[in-house]
Amino acid sequence: MGGRLQDKVAIVTGAGCVAPGWGNGRATAVRFAEEGARIFAVDLKPESVEETVQHVKEAGGEIVVHQCDVTSGESVAAMVEACARHYGRVDVLVNNVGGSAHGGPVEMTEEVFQWQVDFNLKSVFLTLKNVLPIMERQKKGAIVNVASSSGLRWTGSPQVGYASTKAGVIQMSRVVAVQYASKGIRVNTVVPGQLHTPMVEARLAGQRTGGDVGALLASRIKRIPLGFMGDGRDTANAALFLASDEARFITGTEIVVDGGMTVRCD
Repeated sequence: MGGRLQDKVAIVTGAGCVAPGWGNGRATAVRFAEEGARIFAVDLKPESVEETVQHVKEAGGEIVVHQCDVTSGESVAAMVEACARHYGRVDVLVNNVGGSAHGGPVEMTEEVFQWQVDFNLKSVFLTLKNVLPIMERQKKGAIVNVASSSGLRWTGSPQVGYASTKAGVIQMSRVVAVQYASKGIRVNTVVPGQLHTPMVEARLAGQRTGGDVGALLASRIKRIPLGFMGDGRDTANAALFLASDEARFITGTEIVVDGGMTVRCD
């Protein structure tokens, strides 16, 4: 019996991770491979994908690594062409690249704001631009974009660029979903909340709590009604459902993976 994505070709951007552990991209690549997908793993830093490759192979899966700058139209076009040339098709696209920067409009420089737009939103636009024509020719495809609860609500710090662009990812997904629904292509979004991914130790603690990981974790858990933090595997499981045929009648919507945080009023 095959897996839920048996023999499907899946592009996963941001498939590496800043440190060992379960980031969203790594977890998604591995989870998809466990369900039979052939993974085209994309990252700017190939060395960050080494652990992803190891986990996929341990799961008996197939994986190809491609270096790509997803903020560059030329680089993205070459990446998608390489996947189509290698596998002959693209069945699933997961847009997982993103990152935050602290500050509101006054504190944040114009350069940092532009980087947020390019990294979090333009990257999704570029992959869609290049993958959608392939899926349209196939008359079938599933796209899962990864946003953030920061695109829905205040999440504890001013990050105007990140919040704005992740909100943009959600609305972009909705618009494209309606445009391409009649062509057999589904587009949905996973909206992770404050997960305990390797990014917490590698970057966020330094930005938010002076390097105190325990303090950051405690402040984040206080906002979560379920009382614990998920990790990249929770994002991956939501993405797996949306990418699979089990979600054949679902498009233009979101799955919020945040332990109930978004619906709290405080």
